[in-house]
Amino acid sequence: MASFSRSLLLFAAALLAAAEIATSATRCSDCGGTGVPYPLSTSPTCGDQSYKIRCDAGSLKFDTLNNTYPIIAINPSAQRLVIRPSNFLRETCVTEDIAHGGIQLNNSLPFNVTSGNTILYFNCTDSLLRSPLNCSSTSLCHSYINGSRGAAACEAAPLCCTFRAGGSSNSYMIRVRESGCSAYTSFVNLNPSLGLLQWPEPGLELQWLSPMEPVCNTQADCDGNAACGVDPSGTGLKRCLCNSGFQWDPIAGICSQNTCHDPDGCKKSRTALIAGIVSGVGAAVLLSIIAMLRMVEEEKLVDVIDPRLKKGATDMEVDTMKALGFLAVGCLEERRQNRPSMKEVVEEIQYIISVATAKP
Repeated sequence: MASFSRSLLLFAAALLAAAEIATSATRCSDCGGTGVPYPLSTSPTCGDQSYKIRCDAGSLKFDTLNNTYPIIAINPSAQRLVIRPSNFLRETCVTEDIAHGGIQLNNSLPFNVTSGNTILYFNCTDSLLRSPLNCSSTSLCHSYINGSRGAAACEAAPLCCTFRAGGSSNSYMIRVRESGCSAYTSFVNLNPSLGLLQWPEPGLELQWLSPMEPVCNTQADCDGNAACGVDPSGTGLKRCLCNSGFQWDPIAGICSQNTCHDPDGCKKSRTALIAGIVSGVGAAVLLSIIAMLRMVEEEKLVDVIDPRLKKGATDMEVDTMKALGFLAVGCLEERRQNRPSMKEVVEEIQYIISVATAKP
């Protein structure tokens, strides 16, 4: 496991060393005291218009299909942001957004739920017992109910469950409803071995897909490192396509200079690094990932883990296999734009390893 982590770090370092910053696209001005990194957009004149958020009286807001949630953190290098889940209605075990069905993202936009979220569901019906959620007496949701003043009303509710959500590009919803669970909360990167007082503040982490090059009308819309040309992906739009010797950096929003002067050599070195990472994963984990790739719907991933691996495995080990499966599914998306970047893959694997190897 240690050699695997070292391989990942080397891989990430090689990728980051492959580019150097040139000039940037238009970034939006700060909202209150919070920076708005590219490609997020709070105005028609900045950022990428597919990545709209709102600056409302100095506070950033994220709009879902039929509701709005405060943005409490942004990590531009990981291309992630965290929104605050709805509160409980006063003295009830129902969250305020039940009228909206919970959190429902627009699946035509480049945002989805990450696998770093631990979702606690409350006030659930017996139908949830047939789901892959953990509704046992040892579920983390009981710790939250017993130690949180806000969830005190849930003590009398019939059932609560825990679920590790997201991680694939088709994760767009945290659903609450009377026929399922009528309340929820979420925690990002939660270490289940910690006591409640050491848990982070509630939050739901979303990731954004890597943006394409900026849209342009004329060459004047592009800087000196790009030319305004027809989008090769067939959208019919014109984009600022990077000149020869430069490559698009979706995190910085720039055409960065390609410092690799031997493309074949660079390709071979990256292939070797990838091979090193694969060999470090181990045959058992690879078998579980291959099995998971046969089932895209995340709710059913647990059903396709090789039974030989599940036998005798702890809940944490099964969750780790599922998380790797979610990540692998995302990497096989047909559209390049929907796949996670190498940086996202590295960071997600490192997080999965850190949770799986954490000491109780």
